[in-house]
Amino acid sequence: MTDTAVSFIYLSEPDAIAAGVTDMAPCVEAMDKTLQLLQLGDYRMAGLEGNSHGAMMMFPSEPEFANMPKDGPDRRFMAMPAYLGGEYANTGVKWYGSNIENREVGLPRSIHLFVLNDTVTGAPKMVMSANLLSAYRTGAVPGVGAKYLARPDSKVVSIIGPGVMGKTGLEAYAAVLPIETVKILGRRRVTSEDFAAWVAERLPSIKNIIICDTLEEAVKDADIIHSGVSGPQGSDTYPYIKTEWLKPGAFVCSVANLQLDDDLLTDPATGLYIDNLQMYFDWLAEYGYPIHETIGIIGNKYVDLIHDGRIPKDKVLHIGDVALGRAPGRTSDDQIIVYSVGGMPIEDVAWATEVYANAKAKGIGVELPLWDVPAMA
Repeated sequence: MTDTAVSFIYLSEPDAIAAGVTDMAPCVEAMDKTLQLLQLGDYRMAGLEGNSHGAMMMFPSEPEFANMPKDGPDRRFMAMPAYLGGEYANTGVKWYGSNIENREVGLPRSIHLFVLNDTVTGAPKMVMSANLLSAYRTGAVPGVGAKYLARPDSKVVSIIGPGVMGKTGLEAYAAVLPIETVKILGRRRVTSEDFAAWVAERLPSIKNIIICDTLEEAVKDADIIHSGVSGPQGSDTYPYIKTEWLKPGAFVCSVANLQLDDDLLTDPATGLYIDNLQMYFDWLAEYGYPIHETIGIIGNKYVDLIHDGRIPKDKVLHIGDVALGRAPGRTSDDQIIVYSVGGMPIEDVAWATEVYANAKAKGIGVELPLWDVPAMA
Protein backbone atom coordinates (compact mmCIF):
# COMPACT_ATOMS: atom_id res chain seq x y z
CA MET A 1 0.00 0.00 0.00
CA THR A 2 1.10 3.56 -0.63
CA ASP A 3 2.22 5.47 2.44
CA THR A 4 -0.12 8.46 2.50
CA ALA A 5 1.36 10.15 5.57
CA VAL A 6 2.58 13.70 4.92
CA SER A 7 4.63 15.78 7.30
CA PHE A 8 6.90 18.80 7.01
CA ILE A 9 9.52 20.51 9.11
CA TYR A 10 8.92 23.95 10.54
CA LEU A 11 11.86 26.31 11.00
CA SER A 12 11.55 29.33 13.24
CA GLU A 13 13.96 32.20 12.60
CA PRO A 14 16.48 30.85 15.18
CA ASP A 15 16.16 27.41 13.56
CA ALA A 16 16.85 28.92 10.13
CA ILE A 17 19.96 30.65 11.47
CA ALA A 18 21.17 27.35 12.95
CA ALA A 19 20.60 25.75 9.54
CA GLY A 20 22.84 28.33 7.85
CA VAL A 21 20.43 30.84 6.33
CA THR A 22 22.84 33.71 7.17
CA ASP A 23 25.95 32.04 5.69
CA MET A 24 26.69 34.46 2.88
CA ALA A 25 29.51 32.78 0.94
CA PRO A 26 27.50 29.62 0.11
CA CYS A 27 24.46 31.80 -0.56
CA VAL A 28 26.41 33.72 -3.22
CA GLU A 29 27.39 30.41 -4.83
CA ALA A 30 23.76 29.23 -4.74
CA MET A 31 22.63 32.45 -6.44
CA ASP A 32 25.37 32.07 -9.05
CA LYS A 33 24.00 28.60 -9.92
CA THR A 34 20.43 29.94 -9.86
CA LEU A 35 21.16 32.75 -12.32
CA GLN A 36 22.85 30.28 -14.65
CA LEU A 37 19.84 27.93 -14.47
CA LEU A 38 17.65 30.93 -15.30
CA GLN A 39 19.57 31.53 -18.52
CA LEU A 40 19.46 27.82 -19.36
CA GLY A 41 15.66 27.98 -18.99
CA ASP A 42 15.41 25.39 -16.19
CA TYR A 43 12.92 27.33 -14.08
CA ARG A 44 9.34 28.61 -13.90
CA MET A 45 7.79 31.55 -12.13
CA ALA A 46 4.25 32.91 -12.22
CA GLY A 47 2.55 34.28 -15.33
CA LEU A 48 1.94 32.93 -18.81
CA GLU A 49 5.60 33.21 -19.77
CA GLY A 50 6.89 31.98 -16.40
CA ASN A 51 8.76 35.21 -15.63
CA SER A 52 6.43 37.12 -13.32
CA HIS A 53 7.84 38.47 -10.06
CA GLY A 54 4.63 37.28 -8.39
CA ALA A 55 1.04 38.21 -7.62
CA MET A 56 0.66 41.42 -5.65
CA MET A 57 -2.39 42.75 -3.86
CA MET A 58 -2.55 46.43 -2.94
CA PHE A 59 -5.19 48.66 -1.39
CA PRO A 60 -7.00 51.71 -2.80
CA SER A 61 -5.87 55.21 -1.92
CA GLU A 62 -9.36 56.02 -0.60
CA PRO A 63 -11.10 52.78 0.49
CA GLU A 64 -14.88 52.74 0.66
CA PHE A 65 -15.06 50.32 3.58
CA ALA A 66 -14.19 50.97 7.20
CA ASN A 67 -12.02 47.90 7.74
CA MET A 68 -10.07 48.11 4.46
CA PRO A 69 -6.57 49.57 4.86
CA LYS A 70 -5.53 52.64 2.96
CA ASP A 71 -2.71 52.44 0.44
CA GLY A 72 0.68 53.60 1.64
CA PRO A 73 4.41 53.18 0.99
CA ASP A 74 5.31 49.48 0.70
CA ARG A 75 1.82 48.40 1.82
CA ARG A 76 0.94 45.20 -0.03
CA PHE A 77 0.53 41.45 0.17
CA MET A 78 2.42 39.27 -2.26
CA ALA A 79 2.71 35.61 -3.28
CA MET A 80 5.84 34.59 -5.20
CA PRO A 81 5.78 30.98 -6.51
CA ALA A 82 8.57 29.33 -8.47
CA TYR A 83 10.13 26.08 -9.65
CA LEU A 84 13.91 25.76 -9.99
CA GLY A 85 15.56 22.77 -11.65
CA GLY A 86 19.16 21.65 -11.79
CA GLU A 87 20.46 20.29 -8.51
CA TYR A 88 17.59 22.03 -6.68
CA ALA A 89 14.56 20.49 -8.44
CA ASN A 90 12.08 21.97 -5.97
CA THR A 91 9.05 24.22 -5.99
CA GLY A 92 8.05 26.79 -3.42
CA VAL A 93 6.28 30.01 -2.64
CA LYS A 94 7.16 33.06 -0.57
CA TRP A 95 4.19 34.84 0.98
CA TYR A 96 4.47 38.16 2.73
CA GLY A 97 2.73 41.27 3.91
CA SER A 98 4.48 44.63 3.86
CA ASN A 99 3.90 48.02 5.44
CA ILE A 100 6.63 50.61 5.94
CA GLU A 101 4.83 51.75 9.11
CA ASN A 102 5.86 48.44 10.74
CA ARG A 103 9.20 50.04 11.57
CA GLU A 104 7.46 52.41 13.99
CA VAL A 105 6.51 49.43 16.17
CA GLY A 106 9.81 47.57 15.90
CA LEU A 107 8.79 45.12 13.16
CA PRO A 108 10.43 44.57 9.76
CA ARG A 109 8.84 46.40 6.83
CA SER A 110 7.85 43.00 5.37
CA ILE A 111 7.09 39.76 7.21
CA HIS A 112 7.87 36.66 5.14
CA LEU A 113 6.92 32.99 5.21
CA PHE A 114 8.27 30.38 2.78
CA VAL A 115 6.86 26.96 1.87
CA LEU A 116 9.05 24.41 0.08
CA ASN A 117 7.07 21.75 -1.80
CA ASP A 118 7.67 18.43 -3.46
CA THR A 119 7.42 19.24 -7.16
CA VAL A 120 5.73 15.95 -8.09
CA THR A 121 3.08 15.59 -5.37
CA GLY A 122 2.81 19.20 -4.25
CA ALA A 123 3.20 18.12 -0.61
CA PRO A 124 4.92 20.60 1.71
CA LYS A 125 8.43 19.63 2.80
CA MET A 126 9.26 22.69 4.88
CA VAL A 127 7.60 25.82 6.21
CA MET A 128 10.03 28.43 7.46
CA SER A 129 10.37 31.95 8.75
CA ALA A 130 11.66 33.68 5.65
CA ASN A 131 12.75 37.24 6.41
CA LEU A 132 16.38 36.14 6.58
CA LEU A 133 15.96 33.78 3.64
CA SER A 134 14.72 36.68 1.52
CA ALA A 135 17.30 39.13 2.85
CA TYR A 136 20.28 36.90 2.23
CA ARG A 137 19.31 35.76 -1.25
CA THR A 138 18.63 39.41 -2.12
CA GLY A 139 22.07 40.45 -0.90
CA ALA A 140 23.81 37.51 -2.53
CA VAL A 141 22.66 38.42 -6.06
CA PRO A 142 24.60 41.73 -5.97
CA GLY A 143 27.53 39.62 -4.78
CA VAL A 144 27.25 37.51 -7.94
CA GLY A 145 27.27 40.68 -10.02
CA ALA A 146 30.33 42.02 -8.21
CA LYS A 147 32.10 38.67 -8.59
CA TYR A 148 31.88 38.88 -12.40
CA LEU A 149 31.64 42.60 -13.11
CA ALA A 150 33.34 44.70 -10.42
CA ARG A 151 37.04 45.43 -10.60
CA PRO A 152 38.78 42.64 -8.67
CA ASP A 153 40.75 45.22 -6.68
CA SER A 154 37.57 46.94 -5.42
CA LYS A 155 38.03 48.04 -1.82
CA VAL A 156 35.48 50.82 -1.18
CA VAL A 157 31.72 50.24 -1.02
CA SER A 158 29.11 52.98 -0.76
CA ILE A 159 25.84 51.90 0.88
CA ILE A 160 22.95 54.19 -0.04
CA GLY A 161 20.16 53.13 2.30
CA PRO A 162 21.64 51.35 5.33
CA GLY A 163 18.79 48.91 5.85
CA VAL A 164 18.51 45.16 5.52
CA MET A 165 19.36 45.16 1.79
CA GLY A 166 22.40 47.29 2.54
CA LYS A 167 23.59 44.89 5.22
CA THR A 168 23.33 41.72 3.19
CA GLY A 169 24.64 43.44 0.07
CA LEU A 170 27.75 44.53 1.97
CA GLU A 171 28.20 41.01 3.35
CA ALA A 172 28.08 39.65 -0.19
CA TYR A 173 30.60 42.16 -1.53
CA ALA A 174 32.94 41.33 1.35
CA ALA A 175 32.55 37.62 0.54
CA VAL A 176 33.83 38.05 -3.04
CA LEU A 177 36.10 41.12 -2.96
CA PRO A 178 38.83 42.61 -0.67
CA ILE A 179 36.56 45.28 0.84
CA GLU A 180 38.32 47.55 3.33
CA THR A 181 36.09 50.65 3.51
CA VAL A 182 32.37 51.28 3.69
CA LYS A 183 30.76 54.70 3.18
CA ILE A 184 27.24 54.96 4.59
CA LEU A 185 24.39 57.34 3.74
CA GLY A 186 21.00 57.02 5.42
CA ARG A 187 17.94 59.23 5.61
CA ARG A 188 18.66 59.72 9.30
CA ARG A 189 22.06 59.76 10.97
CA VAL A 190 20.89 57.33 13.62
CA THR A 191 20.29 54.64 10.98
CA SER A 192 23.79 55.20 9.60
CA GLU A 193 25.24 54.95 13.10
CA ASP A 194 23.35 51.72 13.76
CA PHE A 195 24.64 50.34 10.45
CA ALA A 196 28.20 51.33 11.34
CA ALA A 197 27.94 49.47 14.65
CA TRP A 198 26.60 46.41 12.82
CA VAL A 199 29.51 46.49 10.34
CA ALA A 200 32.04 46.71 13.17
CA GLU A 201 30.54 43.63 14.81
CA ARG A 202 29.57 41.53 11.79
CA LEU A 203 32.37 42.37 9.33
CA PRO A 204 35.56 43.10 11.32
CA SER A 205 37.66 42.80 8.15
CA ILE A 206 36.23 46.19 7.08
CA LYS A 207 38.49 48.60 8.93
CA ASN A 208 37.24 51.97 7.70
CA ILE A 209 33.64 52.97 8.38
CA ILE A 210 32.63 56.44 7.17
CA ILE A 211 29.23 58.04 7.77
CA CYS A 212 28.43 60.52 5.00
CA ASP A 213 26.20 63.59 4.99
CA THR A 214 25.52 63.86 1.26
CA LEU A 215 24.97 61.52 -1.66
CA GLU A 216 27.91 63.07 -3.53
CA GLU A 217 30.23 62.43 -0.59
CA ALA A 218 29.06 58.82 -0.35
CA VAL A 219 29.48 58.09 -4.06
CA LYS A 220 32.80 59.79 -4.80
CA ASP A 221 35.83 57.46 -4.79
CA ALA A 222 33.65 54.37 -4.24
CA ASP A 223 34.43 51.25 -6.28
CA ILE A 224 30.96 49.83 -5.62
CA ILE A 225 27.75 51.85 -5.12
CA HIS A 226 24.81 49.91 -3.70
CA SER A 227 21.39 51.60 -3.79
CA GLY A 228 18.83 49.96 -1.51
CA VAL A 229 16.42 52.83 -0.83
CA SER A 230 12.72 52.02 -0.96
CA GLY A 231 9.94 54.56 -0.70
CA PRO A 232 7.37 56.52 -2.71
CA GLN A 233 6.89 56.16 -6.45
CA GLY A 234 8.30 58.73 -8.85
CA SER A 235 11.85 59.23 -10.10
CA ASP A 236 12.02 62.65 -8.46
CA THR A 237 12.00 60.84 -5.08
CA TYR A 238 14.72 58.29 -5.97
CA PRO A 239 18.38 58.73 -5.01
CA TYR A 240 19.94 60.56 -7.97
CA ILE A 241 23.58 59.76 -8.63
CA LYS A 242 25.22 62.15 -11.09
CA THR A 243 27.64 60.65 -13.59
CA GLU A 244 30.33 63.17 -12.67
CA TRP A 245 30.46 61.71 -9.15
CA LEU A 246 31.30 58.20 -10.34
CA LYS A 247 34.85 56.93 -10.17
CA PRO A 248 36.13 55.40 -13.44
CA GLY A 249 35.46 51.68 -13.29
CA ALA A 250 32.66 51.99 -10.71
CA PHE A 251 30.15 49.16 -10.28
CA VAL A 252 26.66 50.53 -9.54
CA CYS A 253 24.08 48.08 -8.19
CA SER A 254 20.38 48.87 -7.82
CA VAL A 255 18.27 46.60 -5.63
CA ALA A 256 15.69 49.33 -5.05
CA ASN A 257 15.03 52.89 -6.21
CA LEU A 258 17.73 54.66 -8.20
CA GLN A 259 17.97 57.47 -10.74
CA LEU A 260 20.97 57.84 -13.07
CA ASP A 261 21.67 60.22 -15.96
CA ASP A 262 20.16 59.07 -19.24
CA ASP A 263 23.44 59.99 -20.95
CA LEU A 264 25.25 57.43 -18.81
CA LEU A 265 22.76 54.65 -19.54
CA THR A 266 22.65 55.35 -23.28
CA ASP A 267 26.44 55.69 -23.61
CA PRO A 268 27.72 52.72 -25.68
CA ALA A 269 30.70 52.46 -23.31
CA THR A 270 28.52 51.83 -20.22
CA GLY A 271 27.86 48.20 -19.37
CA LEU A 272 24.20 47.48 -18.53
CA TYR A 273 23.49 44.18 -16.77
CA ILE A 274 20.41 42.61 -15.22
CA ASP A 275 19.12 39.48 -13.50
CA ASN A 276 16.08 38.73 -15.73
CA LEU A 277 15.10 41.32 -18.34
CA GLN A 278 11.83 39.59 -19.23
CA MET A 279 10.58 40.02 -15.67
CA TYR A 280 10.94 43.79 -16.08
CA PHE A 281 9.00 43.68 -19.35
CA ASP A 282 6.28 41.80 -17.45
CA TRP A 283 6.19 44.71 -15.00
CA LEU A 284 5.86 47.08 -17.97
CA ALA A 285 2.94 45.03 -19.34
CA GLU A 286 1.24 44.98 -15.94
CA TYR A 287 1.78 48.54 -14.72
CA GLY A 288 2.33 50.47 -17.94
CA TYR A 289 4.85 52.92 -19.34
CA PRO A 290 6.94 54.55 -17.96
CA ILE A 291 7.56 51.65 -15.59
CA HIS A 292 10.53 53.26 -13.83
CA GLU A 293 8.16 55.85 -12.39
CA THR A 294 6.20 53.04 -10.69
CA ILE A 295 8.95 50.56 -9.77
CA GLY A 296 12.22 52.41 -9.25
CA ILE A 297 14.78 49.63 -9.80
CA ILE A 298 17.16 50.82 -12.50
CA GLY A 299 16.37 47.86 -14.78
CA ASN A 300 12.97 49.43 -15.33
CA LYS A 301 14.74 52.53 -16.64
CA TYR A 302 16.50 50.22 -19.12
CA VAL A 303 13.05 49.01 -20.22
CA ASP A 304 11.76 52.57 -20.65
CA LEU A 305 14.83 53.45 -22.74
CA ILE A 306 14.30 50.36 -24.90
CA HIS A 307 10.62 51.33 -25.26
CA ASP A 308 11.70 54.81 -26.41
CA GLY A 309 14.19 53.42 -28.92
CA ARG A 310 17.10 55.06 -27.09
CA ILE A 311 19.01 51.83 -26.47
CA PRO A 312 18.79 48.48 -28.26
CA LYS A 313 17.44 45.58 -26.25
CA ASP A 314 20.65 43.62 -26.73
CA LYS A 315 22.64 46.31 -24.91
CA VAL A 316 21.24 44.86 -21.66
CA LEU A 317 23.10 41.66 -20.76
CA HIS A 318 22.18 38.92 -18.28
CA ILE A 319 24.56 38.19 -15.42
CA GLY A 320 23.77 34.47 -15.80
CA ASP A 321 25.07 34.60 -19.37
CA VAL A 322 28.29 36.18 -18.13
CA ALA A 323 28.68 33.35 -15.62
CA LEU A 324 28.05 30.80 -18.39
CA GLY A 325 30.59 32.45 -20.67
CA ARG A 326 27.89 33.40 -23.18
CA ALA A 327 28.11 37.19 -22.69
CA PRO A 328 31.06 39.52 -22.07
CA GLY A 329 31.75 41.06 -18.71
CA ARG A 330 33.78 44.17 -17.98
CA THR A 331 35.70 45.39 -21.03
CA SER A 332 38.16 47.74 -19.28
CA ASP A 333 39.26 48.87 -15.84
CA ASP A 334 37.62 52.25 -16.45
CA GLN A 335 34.27 50.96 -17.73
CA ILE A 336 31.28 51.94 -15.57
CA ILE A 337 28.94 49.02 -14.95
CA VAL A 338 25.28 49.34 -13.92
CA TYR A 339 23.61 46.20 -12.56
CA SER A 340 19.91 45.78 -11.78
CA VAL A 341 18.56 43.28 -9.24
CA GLY A 342 14.78 42.83 -9.18
CA GLY A 343 14.58 39.75 -6.98
CA MET A 344 13.02 36.46 -8.04
CA PRO A 345 11.33 33.58 -6.19
CA ILE A 346 13.63 31.05 -7.88
CA GLU A 347 16.30 32.50 -5.59
CA ASP A 348 14.17 31.74 -2.54
CA VAL A 349 13.68 28.17 -3.78
CA ALA A 350 17.42 27.65 -4.22
CA TRP A 351 18.47 28.98 -0.83
CA ALA A 352 15.53 27.32 0.96
CA THR A 353 16.53 23.99 -0.60
CA GLU A 354 20.03 24.32 0.84
CA VAL A 355 18.72 25.42 4.24
CA TYR A 356 16.30 22.46 4.20
CA ALA A 357 19.13 20.02 3.47
CA ASN A 358 21.17 21.46 6.34
CA ALA A 359 18.20 21.30 8.72
CA LYS A 360 17.48 17.68 7.82
CA ALA A 361 21.13 16.69 8.20
CA LYS A 362 21.46 18.40 11.59
CA GLY A 363 18.01 17.52 12.96
CA ILE A 364 16.99 21.17 13.22
CA GLY A 365 13.33 22.24 13.33
CA VAL A 366 10.04 20.76 14.40
CA GLU A 367 8.37 18.03 12.36
CA LEU A 368 4.64 18.63 12.02
CA PRO A 369 2.06 16.23 10.56
CA LEU A 370 -0.29 17.27 7.78
CA TRP A 371 -2.15 13.94 7.93
CA ASP A 372 -1.57 10.21 8.20
CA VAL A 373 -4.38 9.45 5.76
CA PRO A 374 -6.18 12.30 3.93
CA ALA A 375 -9.84 12.57 4.93
CA MET A 376 -10.75 13.10 1.27
CA ALA A 377 -8.71 11.89 -1.69
